[in-house]
Amino acid sequence: MTNFAYAQGASQRVFIAADSTAASYGPERAPQAGWGQALQSWLDPAQWQVRNHAVGGRSTRSFINEGRLDVIGKELQAGDVLLIQFGHNDAKLEDASRYTDPDGDYAMFLGRYITLARDKGATPILVTPVARLLYDFGALLDTHGRYTQAMKRVASEQHVQLIDLNASSMAWVRALGEQGAKPYFMFVPEQNKADGTHFSVAGANAVACMVMRGWVELQPQMKCLLKRDIDCGAISAATTANASTRAPATAPLTPANKPATANPHGSQVIREQDIGREQPGPHGGAGPTTAYSFFADIGDLPFVMRKRVLHKGAGIGLHPQHKDEIYYIVSGNGLYVLDGQQYEVGPGHALLTRSGSTHALQQTGDEDLVVMLAYPASPVPAR
Repeated sequence: MTNFAYAQGASQRVFIAADSTAASYGPERAPQAGWGQALQSWLDPAQWQVRNHAVGGRSTRSFINEGRLDVIGKELQAGDVLLIQFGHNDAKLEDASRYTDPDGDYAMFLGRYITLARDKGATPILVTPVARLLYDFGALLDTHGRYTQAMKRVASEQHVQLIDLNASSMAWVRALGEQGAKPYFMFVPEQNKADGTHFSVAGANAVACMVMRGWVELQPQMKCLLKRDIDCGAISAATTANASTRAPATAPLTPANKPATANPHGSQVIREQDIGREQPGPHGGAGPTTAYSFFADIGDLPFVMRKRVLHKGAGIGLHPQHKDEIYYIVSGNGLYVLDGQQYEVGPGHALLTRSGSTHALQQTGDEDLVVMLAYPASPVPAR
């Protein structure tokens, strides 16, 4: 097992060698985004800086032949990490400049990335190709099967750490369902696009979260360095509440012209403007959002009440429920995915998600999506 040496007071770098699914895109390509450009939102730049060298249309072969790996090699140094994700374009049999045989030169080229990283004292991590949104007769197709298996063999033979993004992203797409997954890919009718390979901003955030979660699974000490949660995708989450993660106590609102005195029953009034916190979208969702945790410092309430404002492009990522939860849409519009089914929601809609379901919510349109949430303060017994 490779060990990372986390330097105190100095930033390290994570380099990304990959294709269009990880590449960075400017505003002129909106809403298209790659998971590589979203990765930095999980990492404090004072600790880790992302160097995204992913480029559209590249394979393990063409990335090297164009000198792009050499460019990374000039910067790479001890303590850095190199994430390596290829496979989409390696499968293009009709293009000799990109095609690699999964059982032959694909493995050989992957070895060159690994060797470069190790020669520089950096840590290579292989990342299996991310899933496409491509269904056939109701079944999600695995379009990268041979390349995924070949990459796993290389990881085993060369003792390289591996993030199985193919598996986690396929589970994520299946949980969303074919229609529910479309907002996360480039299905943009106003641009005449129906692209199940490339991601919207929401999809790029979701996939970046899966990559980050895979990295933390390899190196748990990374978790304490994260700026946002990684409870994203079709995963099992902890069922116990952690009181230490709650928002700090907020002083109750004092009646006008009266001194602050404790109510004998513990009752109080607070103002939401005193407790609002800017946060990325929860569960790996796109941001930005504003979160309001009402009475989070009171430990004996039988229920929890929250407000979440999803600003333009923001969302709550796909996640499994281990408690009953109600969303009430106050204003704005969105797309709600519940157990693989997609619903358009707006003001006055109430959404009940029972324990055992998976759900996600994405803001749409120009108006903020304002949601009130309510759920039991502690897990209820399984039905």
